[in-house]
Amino acid sequence: MALASAALFGAGAPLAKLLLGEGVDPWLLAGMLYLASGIGLGLALAVRAGLGARSAEAPLRRGDLPWLALVVLAGGVVGPVLLMFGLSTTPASTSALLLNVEGLATMAIAWTAFRENFDRRLLAGAAAILAGALILSWREGPTAAGPGALAVLGACVAWGADNNLTRKLSSADPVQIAAIKGLAAGAVNLALALILGARFPGCSAIAGAAVVGVFGYGVSLVLYVLALRHLGAARTGAYFSTAPFLGAALSLVVFRTAPSAQLLVAAALMGLGVWLHLSERHEHEHRHEALEHEHRHVHDLHHQHAHRPDDPPGEPHAHRHRHAPARHSHPHYPDLHHRHGHGAEPHPGPTQLRRGQRDVE
Repeated sequence: MALASAALFGAGAPLAKLLLGEGVDPWLLAGMLYLASGIGLGLALAVRAGLGARSAEAPLRRGDLPWLALVVLAGGVVGPVLLMFGLSTTPASTSALLLNVEGLATMAIAWTAFRENFDRRLLAGAAAILAGALILSWREGPTAAGPGALAVLGACVAWGADNNLTRKLSSADPVQIAAIKGLAAGAVNLALALILGARFPGCSAIAGAAVVGVFGYGVSLVLYVLALRHLGAARTGAYFSTAPFLGAALSLVVFRTAPSAQLLVAAALMGLGVWLHLSERHEHEHRHEALEHEHRHVHDLHHQHAHRPDDPPGEPHAHRHRHAPARHSHPHYPDLHHRHGHGAEPHPGPTQLRRGQRDVE
């Protein structure tokens, strides 16, 4: 899902370039793309509700609103505003390199602030992916940095924080989350563009932006939130850093150009990094503390619970449920149920889970 998200977002770059070639203002286009994603996903939610279809996802709750507000502020307001200022005063070659800091910021915040586990293999994989992105975005080298470059860096840090904060919401309906983020970011970018004097393009360009926005931004963000749910922010951010390469590869087809040595080297580095991450096997005995939450699930090893009469039937489904304390060992990622520390573990108690079998005293 993380790689599919990167592919859709990366594919949007050469398609958006076609729209820019028609004379569409860059910031107006950014607002149109975000807004199209929010409107498109909002319509999908409305159709689903109108048809009376049961969603297997948990809706956003009152307790999610503070996190959602921070996500919208960081990713939909602070990030775009800082990037607008940075791009207006920073050469394109420098901006292209600095924008790779978003992936690094996402991973750094996940490892330091949210304590996601990592090892040398993951570090090597992330370094290879980021090195490939840097090589791909290198043009004539960065020029002297100034306030604009600091603003671009600030935007990347804001989006890195946004990615990690979104992880706190990843148990909720990803379509709801992506729709709200798209509407907020779209409104901000569109307003900024109009304030700066941009004018709306023709109907064909608007229709093209709508299609790119729905898939390259909306569906991509839905997949990103789902990946956050299962992988955590650091790993999802690393996979998403392949988006520039995937977009560049598609541009070879769109613009009928031959692959450069730069692209081939970046492909080799990113391929190595993705392989290091995909071949990760993280397994150890770990303890689950008592936990109560709501999210989409089936009745697997981690979901052996009783149901109330008003809980939805069938699987998968979503309802509030409680996890009893348990201890077991199996391969896992820092998903919703494995956001634990990796220090010294206490000696196993009498009630434990081991390799999928429940041993009760």
